[in-house]
Amino acid sequence: MSRLTRRAVLAGAMTLPALARAQGTWPQGIIRIVVPFPAGGSVDAIARLVQPDLQKRLGVTVLVENRGGASGSVGAAAAAKAAPDGNTWLFVFDTHAVNPTLLPSLSFDSEKDLDPVLLIGTAPNLLATHPSRPYRTLADVIEAAKAKPGGLTYATIGAGSLGHLTMVLLAKRASVSLAHVPYRGGGPAVNDAIGGHVDLIIGSAALLANQVAGGTLRPIVQTGEKRHPAIAAVPTVTESGFERFVSNAWWGVFGPAGIPKPIQERFRAELIAVLRQPEIAARLTEGQTMELALGGPEELRAFFKEQMTVWGAVVRENAIKSDT
Repeated sequence: MSRLTRRAVLAGAMTLPALARAQGTWPQGIIRIVVPFPAGGSVDAIARLVQPDLQKRLGVTVLVENRGGASGSVGAAAAAKAAPDGNTWLFVFDTHAVNPTLLPSLSFDSEKDLDPVLLIGTAPNLLATHPSRPYRTLADVIEAAKAKPGGLTYATIGAGSLGHLTMVLLAKRASVSLAHVPYRGGGPAVNDAIGGHVDLIIGSAALLANQVAGGTLRPIVQTGEKRHPAIAAVPTVTESGFERFVSNAWWGVFGPAGIPKPIQERFRAELIAVLRQPEIAARLTEGQTMELALGGPEELRAFFKEQMTVWGAVVRENAIKSDT
């Protein structure tokens, strides 16, 4: 006997006439954007940036709901279990592709219970150091790590974060050992980095951009496929001798599986229109060092599967455990 999927159960619970009514009258009621992280992070910033104009364009109340916990999986679970009526949407960060492997006890299926809607954009990660440290290039870091195995420390926003996985992969390719210092969020990690309590910090360029611009941190290398214009003076890992080494932070939008296609298309179109507004686009591309993708469901689906494959392998091969 085949197992009932969540999609089938919801399809039975929400009959075709009910779906037709929802489709015909949407939007109505309150629309929730679930942000699976506390206020203050990049996902929250994007949601609150688009909320006012999205609300105007849709003509209904749009609320940003922070549901943090377990690397974003608590909020994602809440969205996955919501009714597919177009009134609940999930904004995610790159941890969304790591969690299926890092957190095997997830209460939902990331691919079956959530439909991809929009790939907002990507941004490189940035490896930086305190100005008092002697490291100016990736070669300097590797040389120091070889001279003192396990002696160099690097901060991340947490165990299993993309920054952590990126450094694990880089250390492996460079045949060096580095000491990971996980923090519970970007704020504490940045504070200790600018205080000189760790040798290095890795995080999205958005997280470290202000400190780099202000001189409290010195950038060493960025992890995008090519140099981001906002940090064009910083070389890529590939340029630094590690061919095809790419690690991008990314932001996307999902919805509960089964939202009628016309509703998905309307929400995506309105959201793209807001994101393309010059002032908002500039804040994302310059302030968040983001490259806007604005890719549709199939582009996000393919990108998400690729990210799960790449970083899931790093988690498994290195027996990485979450600190949540």
